[in-house]
Amino acid sequence: MMAGRIAFQGATPVLAGVDAASTYCYLLAAEQRRDADTWGVHLLDAAQQGLDPDYTVADAGQGLRAGQRAAWGDTPCHGDVFHIQRQCDGLAHTLARLAQGATSQRKTLQAKTGRAGQRGPDDELAAQLALARQAETQAHELARDVRTLTQWLRHDVLALAGPALAIRQALFDFIVEELAAREPADVRRIRPVRVALQNQRDNLLAFAGVLDGKLADIAQTHAVAEPLVREACLLHRLPSTSSAYWQGWNRLRATMGGKFHTLVDAVTQAMADTPRSSSLVENLNSRLRTYFTLRRHLGGAYLDLLRFFLNHRRFLRSRRAERQGKSPRELMTGQGHPHWLTLLDLGPLQPQRA
Repeated sequence: MMAGRIAFQGATPVLAGVDAASTYCYLLAAEQRRDADTWGVHLLDAAQQGLDPDYTVADAGQGLRAGQRAAWGDTPCHGDVFHIQRQCDGLAHTLARLAQGATSQRKTLQAKTGRAGQRGPDDELAAQLALARQAETQAHELARDVRTLTQWLRHDVLALAGPALAIRQALFDFIVEELAAREPADVRRIRPVRVALQNQRDNLLAFAGVLDGKLADIAQTHAVAEPLVREACLLHRLPSTSSAYWQGWNRLRATMGGKFHTLVDAVTQAMADTPRSSSLVENLNSRLRTYFTLRRHLGGAYLDLLRFFLNHRRFLRSRRAERQGKSPRELMTGQGHPHWLTLLDLGPLQPQRA
């Protein structure tokens, strides 16, 4: 399951929850607050209706997490990698722009120094140019280092296809330590990101523990060594058009023989069933903006109808073939249903007459 929150019209919050497998929206409610009590009431009501997730994925909002603890007890709430990656990317982009600004400032002073040199030496401009060159070098080094660290975080630590949890934790700690070492160079910008990473490590990497358990089960079920299963997982890091991908593919197939295709399919499915971000809630947010603009005031009745429509409207297309031609409700329950207008006693639909 995934849970999140969205805001609209003067930052009035709408609490939202989406099932990761089926995209079924189990919560869509406008509230004045997004504190623990408000979340807890809605989540407790959902539990009374039969909602019992293995775990949820949410951002670092304390209200949601406290409300979930109150309503669902020990149900884990994993960290959302989407928001922390965006925060890290924002830091890297900002430092890169500052480095470009330092270069522009150095070029401006250098041009002034050249013009002054035609009239005679200017010790003050020369000193300013020396300082500008030093600031430029430091800015570019800082931007380069932070960019490298954020790329490691995205591609090696928080990527779905990656090493075991213990290795990810060590890499994560290394990145945090390196950011801390560079923090004095720009405390105002680097410190918030470093603190956010440090405080959220276990939540952000919780998905890796879930995936490790699934890969271990696959290895046991198919009587295959766990390193081979991990290698099949790591294949997903490579583009299928690369030579490295097919070299790894052929090496695994030669090693595992007839078990190869079955095992790769099992690994692919395990990865698809291991969500690590609240991107579905963000996607829901972008879809809802269109509907929100149709009404100045949004009440519970309108949101209930909108949620009903979203849950019963069938997908015309999807990247996941199993979703095409089915609604979120059909995907969740495994049972078909009539057109959503028919369910509202407004159908069945009839062709219009001339």
